[in-house]
Amino acid sequence: MVLTWKREEAGRFPFEPVVELPRPATRALRRLVVRQMLRRPVQVYRGEVRRIAKAIRDAGGRVVHIYFGHIAVQLLPLLRKPPVPVIVSFHGADALVDMDKPAFRAATLEVFERARLVLVRSRSLGAGLEALGCPPEKIRIHRTGIPLAAFPFRERQVPGDGAWRFFQACRLIEKKGLPVTLRAFAVFAQHYPASQLVIAGEGPLLGPLEALVEELGLRGKVRFCGFLDQGALRSEFEAAHAFVHPSEIGADGNQEGVPNAMLEAMATGLPVLATRHGGIPEAVDDGVSGYLVGEGDDAALAVAMLRLAQDRERYTALARAASEAVAERFEQSRQVAVLEACYKEAAEG
Repeated sequence: MVLTWKREEAGRFPFEPVVELPRPATRALRRLVVRQMLRRPVQVYRGEVRRIAKAIRDAGGRVVHIYFGHIAVQLLPLLRKPPVPVIVSFHGADALVDMDKPAFRAATLEVFERARLVLVRSRSLGAGLEALGCPPEKIRIHRTGIPLAAFPFRERQVPGDGAWRFFQACRLIEKKGLPVTLRAFAVFAQHYPASQLVIAGEGPLLGPLEALVEELGLRGKVRFCGFLDQGALRSEFEAAHAFVHPSEIGADGNQEGVPNAMLEAMATGLPVLATRHGGIPEAVDDGVSGYLVGEGDDAALAVAMLRLAQDRERYTALARAASEAVAERFEQSRQVAVLEACYKEAAEG
């Protein structure tokens, strides 16, 4: 059973039962007062806790799985007297943001204390939570599961005319390193004038990024295509020669787990040009399935792009290894089995 405050995309996810919980009419005001003025995390009312607990009992639930650490913080009043054992998943951005605020840090530590298990998308994220205060014996690695049939491998040919096509798909936000991508590509394009860069996604940095494209003289070589549905995304994967994702830690501490779009791209046979950041090195083996550089280092990323383009045999080997790495470490049915084992452990522990 799924409990949610808001349901979307019901046609794509026709799983029942889904129970939508009503939001209190004072939610917006409470958020303003508690989070912005008092600088404390917003948490559910006692009435909401009673409704959630009743729904769990009525369904005969044995385990509650809360997705995202910040949602678990909101649900702390439920965790203090849970009707059944609770598992909490942390994905990246929900793990270390706002930890400089005492009330948010204390609430997250209490989530660690009261959860039966804490699931993380990568070893690096697990290490970060352990450093924050999560008991290591509670941490389990549950990686993103990629449905390989939806992203089949496709052999790509090195473009004989130098028309290399790089692709990045992400939210247009600070931690995705998009200015680094543009500056590195500007250097690459000087050597391969027919090359292109396609960036998919929406976000607050679109305007500044478009201005940077003009500043770098890349008009006509860079295309922003906005949000893409799964079919359009697969088409862009097939048209590309490499996937770019130079993530970096944001000013607020926001960082990646293992980006889903990167794994999907790798499954199709796209080598990755990325950074040693978060869980990325757990998916991309430097020099085997792609190239990794330091955060914020556009010069090194440009060198990696040129290195990729200058060795035809190496490119083919990187592409094959990228697909094999996803199949070995992130195949969906294996990760479903991991999650089922965590549920069983929590229920029987």
